[in-house]
Amino acid sequence: MIKTYLISLAVSQSVFFLMLPLWLSLTAYLHPIVIAVVWFCVTALAALLLFLWKKQVMVVPQWLFYACLILYTVGLLILLFIRPDSGGNSYNLVPFYTISYYLSGQVSPVIAVYNLAANIGLFIPYGIFLKSRAASMRKTFAYSVFAIAALEIAQFAANRGSLDMDDLILNVFGIFAGYAFFPIFSKAVYVKEN
Repeated sequence: MIKTYLISLAVSQSVFFLMLPLWLSLTAYLHPIVIAVVWFCVTALAALLLFLWKKQVMVVPQWLFYACLILYTVGLLILLFIRPDSGGNSYNLVPFYTISYYLSGQVSPVIAVYNLAANIGLFIPYGIFLKSRAASMRKTFAYSVFAIAALEIAQFAANRGSLDMDDLILNVFGIFAGYAFFPIFSKAVYVKEN
């Protein structure tokens, strides 16, 4: 088991540092904490994939699982509210307008994929958390829409980003992706109650 941890750490850190120039160029307009969030995601994903491949289970104490989720949330809130380029006070209430713009070819494919994937991927941990707490799909949908709408409105009101219907759609989709991914997650990670 220790060997699996060490291998996943070596692989994840190699991937992260090899890709660091790309991460830095894609996230230059964001708060520097984005690099810590990316590092956490790459490290966690590498460990998860290796444990799945080796058919081993990583035992994580519940307090550590919650601590990681809280730190991740703080990092995400910093990304959303403390950034050099706030994006102004723009808004889009038309569903799929921003998504279709990114897919139209008017933006670099790397930027388009990064923006769409980030809006989905960054919220996957919350779907995993909600499913781990045995939240029903209805409650997950209600919590997701309420929380994401509140974040979007708060960003707009604080002039820290745009109010975008497509962000809400992509973020909620990310939460449901995490919810659906939970059975796979639970094959490699066991959260042990205190």
